[in-house]
Amino acid sequence: MNNLLNESIQQITEQLKHWRRDFHHFAESSWFEFRTATIVADELHRLGYSLQLGKDVIKADARMGLPSEQALHEQEQRAIQQGALKAWLPHFSGGFTGIVATLETGKPGPTLAFRVDMDALALNEAQTPEHRPYVEGFSSCNAHMMHACGHDGHTAIGLGLAHVLKQHECQLTGKIKLIFQPAEEGAQGAKPMVAAGVVDDVDCFIAIHIGLGNSPGGLVCGKDNFLATTKFDVIYRGVATHAGAKPEEGKNALLAAAQAALGLYAIPRHSGGSSRINVGVLQAGSDRNVIPAHALMKVETRGETNEINAFVYQQALNIIEGAAKMQGVEYELIPMGSAQNSQPSPVWVDFIYQQAGQHVPELLSVVKRHKLSSVSDDATYFMERVKANGGYATFLVFGSELSAGNHNERFDFDENVMATAVKTLAVIALQLPDFKVD
Repeated sequence: MNNLLNESIQQITEQLKHWRRDFHHFAESSWFEFRTATIVADELHRLGYSLQLGKDVIKADARMGLPSEQALHEQEQRAIQQGALKAWLPHFSGGFTGIVATLETGKPGPTLAFRVDMDALALNEAQTPEHRPYVEGFSSCNAHMMHACGHDGHTAIGLGLAHVLKQHECQLTGKIKLIFQPAEEGAQGAKPMVAAGVVDDVDCFIAIHIGLGNSPGGLVCGKDNFLATTKFDVIYRGVATHAGAKPEEGKNALLAAAQAALGLYAIPRHSGGSSRINVGVLQAGSDRNVIPAHALMKVETRGETNEINAFVYQQALNIIEGAAKMQGVEYELIPMGSAQNSQPSPVWVDFIYQQAGQHVPELLSVVKRHKLSSVSDDATYFMERVKANGGYATFLVFGSELSAGNHNERFDFDENVMATAVKTLAVIALQLPDFKVD
C-alpha cells in the first residue's frame, strides 16, 4: 500500500500548494465562502463524488451569526468578480455555503466522515517584507478577511484527500463522507449542519486542524479538552441628549456597556476547571457632546466543560442585565455561535494512533489524547452527535512550524504538513476494515 499511496501523494503535492494559496489569496470569512465553495464543489463533482449542497446540508433556522441580506448579496457579487463559478453559486446563495461529498464504495463497511473547515477570520493580513504570503504574492486581497488559522490548508487537504481516495477507491469499503464546513471561526457552522442530519449515518468521524502550537512533524491524536464556548452580541439602547445642556435627560448606553465589560472580567474562576471570558469589541456613541444612545459588545465565554461554560455564561447574563438597570437602558442579547465540550472515543484514538505510527513515517511523533485546553472548535457538535448514535469520533491536529500564532496577522504555516495530513487520513480510510471494537 505505502508505495502506491506515496506516489498518489507525490502527484498531488504541488496541487495542494496551489489550492491553499488560491484560497488564502481570496480569503472569505464566515457565511461568505461563496468562491471557495463553488471551486470545492466543482472539483468534487469532476472527481465523481455524490454531492449535497447548501440548504440540503445546512438547516436555515439553526444558523447563528448570519450577516445581513445586504452583506450576503454584496459578498456574493464580490465572489463573482473574483472567479466564483456561477454554475454552482445558486446552491450557496444566501450564505448556505456547506458541502458534503460522498463516495459509495459498493462494499459493506462503516461510514467514515472527515470534516474540514473553509472560512477565514475577520482580520487584516500583514503587508510586510517579513510575511511570506505578502512577499510571494498570495496574501489576502479582501479587506478584513484573512486565513490566520490554517483553514485554507484544511480545505486543500480535503480536496487532496478526495483525489487520493478516488485513486484508491477499489481498496476502500463502506462509505466515505467529506464535510466542508463554513463558519467555524465564530463556532456557527457545525450546529446547523448537524441539525440537517449530515452525520446521522456516520459510524466513525474525524475533524482536523493544523498547527495550534504543536511540534512540527507531530500528530496529536485525540482531544481531551477543547473548551466549550458561547459567543453572543449585546446591544444596549439608551436615550441621546445634549451632554452639556440636558445630560440628566439621557440614558447612557456606552456607560452601561463599559460597566458590563468591567464586570464580566470580574466573574470568578471556576474550581472545576479552566474558564475564559472576553469582550472582543465595544462600539458606542456618535460624538463627544452627545450622551451615547447605542452600544455594541461582542462577547464570548469558554469553559473546560459544558457546565463550567454555562456557569460563566449565566454570570455574564446577570452582569449585562445589571448594567442595563443601573443606567436605565434597554438591552438585547443575540446568540452568535457556540461549541460543546467533547471527549474522543478511546478505541478510535488507539486505532488511529497505531495506524499513523505504523504507516506514516513522515510523522516524527504521534501523541495520544494530548490536551488543547485554551481553544474551542464547533466540530464537537459533529463528535457528540456521532457518539450519541453509537459511533466513534475524535479530533486530529497535525503539527507545523508557524510564523506566528493562530489568529495573528502574520500567521503562516509550513505547507509540507498538507501532504502528511492527506496521507495520514488516507491511511485511516484504507485501514478501516481493521478497526475492531470488542
